[in-house]
Amino acid sequence: MTLPRAVVLLSGGLDSATTLALALEQGHDAFALTVRYGQRHAIEVERAAILARSLGAREHRVVSVDLAGIGRSALTDVSLAVPRAGDPAQIGAAIPPTYVPARNTVLLALALAWAETLGASALFLGANVVDYSGYPDCRPAFLEAFERLAELGTRHGATGGRFRVHAPLLAWTKAEIVREATRLGVDLAATISCYDPGADGRPCRACDACVLRRKGFREAGLVDPALGD
Repeated sequence: MTLPRAVVLLSGGLDSATTLALALEQGHDAFALTVRYGQRHAIEVERAAILARSLGAREHRVVSVDLAGIGRSALTDVSLAVPRAGDPAQIGAAIPPTYVPARNTVLLALALAWAETLGASALFLGANVVDYSGYPDCRPAFLEAFERLAELGTRHGATGGRFRVHAPLLAWTKAEIVREATRLGVDLAATISCYDPGADGRPCRACDACVLRRKGFREAGLVDPALGD
């Protein structure tokens, strides 16, 4: 039996690794795509390769696009400090400085292009409810709009085909994601969530991503092998 193909965006983080594991469990022939978009730390690209291999993706590709040269983001611009959780500069900000302009639009477009060449109709990404208030490209309305765009702007769509954007973790808490990742056998020690890891890959333990991850593991009643607590 031929399995339905899917392209899964894989960043090397907890959410995307869990999403890949879910896509595989749901019976998809998963092709993992990692984008080197100018992020400050290459460690997440290295971790993505480890996770794609350990989880059993059919193929893992890394493509490059320079978002660092387009817009200011603390994740791509080394002149900007990565904010720490509770930083006064973030209080009252509608969108946090770690937002990368149009990142999910670009990443999904690349996934869509590969999916069309593969004959895949499913796109998976690890968008999560925790990011709703800060990242506009993690909202359900954005994902629904991208499905419509895919229908209008591709040969597959123009000939009656459909693409589905799957974000299975959209409404999950971090604790729920941690428990599911554990159940699925994700190598949690290989995942990296930190916005500002050290040269050796050690998490800073102070950015929003580290704080949310620690909270998720504690609420799940588990020890985080990456943070050590």
